[in-house]
Amino acid sequence: MTEEAPGVDATPGRRSLRPLGGVLAAIAVSLTGTRISVVALPWFVLVTTGSATRTGLVAFCEMAPYVVVKAFTGPLVDRIGPRAVSWTTDLASATAAATVPLLHTLDLLSFPLLLALVALIGAARGPGDLAKEVMVPEAAERSRVPLERATGLAGVTERLASTVGLAVGGSLVALLGPLSGLAVNAGCFALGSVIVRLALPRGMGHPVEEAPTRAGQTGPGYWQRFGEGLTFLRGEPLLLTVIVMVGITNLLDAAFTPVLVPVWARESGNGPAVIGLMGGVMGAAAVGGSLIAAVVAHRLRRRVTVLTGFLLAGAPRFLVLALDAPLGVVLAVLAVSGFGAGFVNPVLGAVLVERVPRRMLGRVNALGDSLAWAGIPLGGLIAGAAVTAVGLAPVLLVCATAYFLTTNLAGLRPEWREMDRTRGRGAPEPHPGEAFSQDRANTAS
Repeated sequence: MTEEAPGVDATPGRRSLRPLGGVLAAIAVSLTGTRISVVALPWFVLVTTGSATRTGLVAFCEMAPYVVVKAFTGPLVDRIGPRAVSWTTDLASATAAATVPLLHTLDLLSFPLLLALVALIGAARGPGDLAKEVMVPEAAERSRVPLERATGLAGVTERLASTVGLAVGGSLVALLGPLSGLAVNAGCFALGSVIVRLALPRGMGHPVEEAPTRAGQTGPGYWQRFGEGLTFLRGEPLLLTVIVMVGITNLLDAAFTPVLVPVWARESGNGPAVIGLMGGVMGAAAVGGSLIAAVVAHRLRRRVTVLTGFLLAGAPRFLVLALDAPLGVVLAVLAVSGFGAGFVNPVLGAVLVERVPRRMLGRVNALGDSLAWAGIPLGGLIAGAAVTAVGLAPVLLVCATAYFLTTNLAGLRPEWREMDRTRGRGAPEPHPGEAFSQDRANTAS
């Protein structure tokens, strides 16, 4: 069923869940493949090189291009259109991911070539993920679904895909080896490209028309669009605090999943299947938390909800591995952590959609996400070197302490009180050249 694109304040006369369902399906399959790779790729490097440092270097080479390219493609997503960006970059990711097992099978895969292919995957993933995020508000409007519920459903989809991806990745690696996981990752990217290209309504995901700056002139160019997004971010104290906090926690999360957990699994003798089990338990609990958040988050105090979620999701999972607890205790702690994490992104996503003008979602999302993700490339790299130097347990204890202090100290800052004042307000579309008011903020997911 094809529908005409709605205006800012209009929705189609006939309701269809196809737009939102299509975007969520594309997010689900591409993220599932990525999570399978999170298990398969580090294990592949560990078993072929035996080096935690090289494992961290591979994680760095994927996430550094992801962050840098994503930061600068926001204006292009707004100008070209998120649909075209999404399906083309997913196709590029699929090609690069399929090349890794192919070259290894042919005995042509050197470690530098592996780093180059991983960097290409990361560079393509950044714009692809951004484009899908940008399409969520339009899909919600077309499907006539409230924005807060749509962002909650997007959070549920991400958590569910992460759960399935980690569980499937662990099983595939244990049964068939890491190369099978990398091949499935490539297939998931290809399927995501097909969904966005063929399954979404025809008029969806096109470029946003911008008014010319002066009579007789064309719309703003790349650097002007980029500057508008940067100006928006610089004027928001709440936004800047959240970005710094999320940047640090993302660095610690990047150390946990790709490096610290695989090293713990190998040293404890549990093997790759346990990596998938741990990710599945935490992910399943996060899905439950996200579902509850999608229903009741609009009734909760946002500041308390976000801080409680981070308190549960952060330090405990590092501590339980450092204390060498039994596997049952580890899984129980991860379940509690996942449940808390499930409440974070739906709340932060709702604040983002409320505060950012629709025409600027691409460039603002790109800058905010890239700044918040700036530490992710370093997480695995630093963790791998630190584990090699001082061992696993001390690194886990330092990470737990850093997570606890970062989230709690940030939440005590006065600008965080503004988070509860945004409820129920949409982001009005300013006239070109109008200054952004100080009561709007973006949050990094």
